[in-house]
Amino acid sequence: MEHLAPKEPAYTAKEQEIIVLKAVWDLIGGMGNNEMFMPITQTEEVSLAPRTVTHQRLFNILLVDFLSTLNASSFGLAEPSERASATDKTYLYYLRRISENPQLNSDGARCLVEPVETFSQWLEGECIVEKVWFPSISVEMDLRVKRIQFLRICGNIAKHSFASMSRNSKDIASILENNGTVIDRDQRYLIIPDFYDWFHSNILNYHISAIAEFLNNIRWGIYNYLRPEFMRSFTREEPASIKYSFQIPLQVDRAIAIDMYWHLMNAVRSEPYIPRFEVARYLKMRY
Repeated sequence: MEHLAPKEPAYTAKEQEIIVLKAVWDLIGGMGNNEMFMPITQTEEVSLAPRTVTHQRLFNILLVDFLSTLNASSFGLAEPSERASATDKTYLYYLRRISENPQLNSDGARCLVEPVETFSQWLEGECIVEKVWFPSISVEMDLRVKRIQFLRICGNIAKHSFASMSRNSKDIASILENNGTVIDRDQRYLIIPDFYDWFHSNILNYHISAIAEFLNNIRWGIYNYLRPEFMRSFTREEPASIKYSFQIPLQVDRAIAIDMYWHLMNAVRSEPYIPRFEVARYLKMRY
């Protein structure tokens, strides 16, 4: 008789929340740090500069991961519907769900709502880029495109080889068709470097400071959301001891969730090392 492995218990809502918050915290930490950007010397009228073009490419790669769909089935998370908005097919969807049904903070997650929705609305918005020149097909045009579309395309181009460009070529062709220009199959591939040059090297370079601000505000929102849980959970073994522990909340039993909980609590022992900042107004006026 065949012996079946015992079925693992489902992840609880608290465990799922911990996993999502840890994933988002790590992704934002990978994008917003003093290795990626030159250090911030002020908190108003800020203009961030990636240290090198390689750092800008890495930023775009990590950003497209953040703007991708979480592997929900691995942790029993609800999945967005097929007709969901573009930002509902990103990690922002799960941050919204935390805002609607918070598990670790009984006072709610109002501190998450504004930064998540502000970034979502910006991503869903369209930009108009005038006089985009595509030399491979000898076309110049004004191009209207959703910001989340070109960020995803450029991040995928930065990440993958030419052999994996079929989806990107179709997406670019669809954008051009929506703007009144139809290209054939060969032109779809020829235009990829042109599109990347315009929208990664140029438009992303313009927007990167604003995107970093959006992400940093989400990081601070997570910090403020988790801080009361840290205050509840943190315990020193003795008053003068450097040894401490965290009181694991009820309904958190899975080893991965416990490990991630410890990492999150350690992360919010102190404020994020990147302070809140506001980007210069001229970096939010175009595209």
